[in-house]
Amino acid sequence: PCDLRCVRVSSGINAEYGAVKRFVSGEAEEKRSIRSVLLGPPGAGKGTQALNLKEEFGVCHLSTGDMLREIAKQDSPLGKRVASTLKAGELVTDSLVIEIIEANLQSDACRLGFMLDGFPRNLTQAQKLDDYLEKQDEPLNNVVEFKVEDEVLVGRISGRMIHQPSGRTYHEVFAPPKEPMRDDVTGEPLMKRPDDNPTVLTRRLNIYHEQTAPLIKYYSEKGILRSIDAMQKPDKVFGDIYKYFKQ
Repeated sequence: PCDLRCVRVSSGINAEYGAVKRFVSGEAEEKRSIRSVLLGPPGAGKGTQALNLKEEFGVCHLSTGDMLREIAKQDSPLGKRVASTLKAGELVTDSLVIEIIEANLQSDACRLGFMLDGFPRNLTQAQKLDDYLEKQDEPLNNVVEFKVEDEVLVGRISGRMIHQPSGRTYHEVFAPPKEPMRDDVTGEPLMKRPDDNPTVLTRRLNIYHEQTAPLIKYYSEKGILRSIDAMQKPDKVFGDIYKYFKQ
């Protein structure tokens, strides 16, 4: 059983099939070696690239933002507290986020490897994650830093639309859907996140630069940081990350 602190990870039909096929064919050992953190500010494109990488490598994508938004929908004291925190553009407690991450890393969906998106956000979380993974004898082996200028992020975030069930992302200017506010694949409605506005984004960027940016130095000193220009076209960004994952 899984309570609301343990949010199940949906792998997608194609990714799950690919993972099973690799496991049966004996390729699973290579894929298990992917233990990655996607590091970057909100709107940098981590979620978009994670969907492509999950499809390609059959590993799970753990987005703390997505998991917390699922919890925020729950009609419970915890759900209401998380919802209020997210709406204000603030961060939830380290202990809750770590509990959610550890629960999901133990799920079947992550048996071939994982990408963490939105976690760790600060040095305390990074050290606790390292402690946990080292006990499992599975330390991180790469951290991908998405580098984007703040001015670019404001434009990206303000026009962002999301198909929540799949995670597909659209943009009013750069990648509009075929029909307004409708997903191209399913025709289901798209949504805009309540925290996707310039005021909240500015607060989130300030928090990111203050708390998360020091992780760049932390992981660089460990020799596992890989920085990419995330202002390139998405296919070029994917190609750069793909090369890192295959090394």
